[in-house]
Order: sequence, then C-alpha cells, then structure tokens
Amino acid sequence: MTPIPTPPPGWEAAAERAVARGQLLDRWLPLLDSPVSRAGSVIGTAIGFVWGFLWSTGRVRVHRGADSTVLYVFSGMPSWTFPRGGVCVGACYLTATNDGPRVLRHELVHARQWRRYGMLMPLLYQLSGRNPLGNRFEIEAGLADGNYIPRQRPKRAVSR
Repeated sequence: MTPIPTPPPGWEAAAERAVARGQLLDRWLPLLDSPVSRAGSVIGTAIGFVWGFLWSTGRVRVHRGADSTVLYVFSGMPSWTFPRGGVCVGACYLTATNDGPRVLRHELVHARQWRRYGMLMPLLYQLSGRNPLGNRFEIEAGLADGNYIPRQRPKRAVSR
C-alpha cells in the first residue's frame, strides 16, 4: 500500500476556495436534484454495472448509508479498469480491494453527488482537476476518508 502524502502548507485555504467556487457555479446550473439529474445518475449506475460485471472478480455487494443511499461495491477489479484506488460511477463503486468503512463513507458521498448532478458529474469532476486537494468533489466527500490526506489522530487528554 502506498503511503498517504503529507499535503503542502496552505492546502486547507485552497480547498475552501475550491468548494466555494463550486457552490457558486451550482447556482447557475439548472436541474440539480431534479428528475433529470436522477435519470442521469441511473444511466451512470447502469454504465457502472456493465463495467463492474465485465471485470469484477471479487464480491459484489450492496452498501447502505445512514440516509439510505445505496452503493453497489464491485471488488476484485483489475487496476487498469479504474483510476487511483477506485472510482464511483453512478451508485457503483469499482475497486480492487480499497473498500474499508471510511472509503465506503467517502464513496457514498460521490453516489449522492451523482444523484445531484446526474450526467454533468463526469464533466464537472474533470473541470475540478485531478489534484484531490483542489477538487471540490473529493473535498466534499472527505479527503481523509478517501485516503488523500493522513487521518488526524485524536489528541489524548493530558492528565495531571
């Protein structure tokens, strides 16, 4: 497993600006959270199912979020079939083995993003850039849960 890189100084402010820019853009986008965007999410999910069923050699399971969001997890995928540790297409998460609880929490957010943006999601994601520290969709999904930054360990109380 590759170590998680330490982010450069000042990345938090840049991440906040990226999210704010994205929220500003959202005001101009029609049909967010609409039947049209949900139809786009269904199309994305169908594409994810086809790709997952073609290449998955591991378990395929259903993961549900606290808000009843459903994520179909296709494991055992060859590494060339997805970027980074995995990819969310519609409500399908395609990965080799990167499917721990925190990663699935991160991917559930991406499934919700697909439901909100529909088929605009791939385009908007690309426009946000490959650097996860500046990509509003990765930031909103949780950079630590997505293994893009080290997790903060809780500080222990000092006893006196």
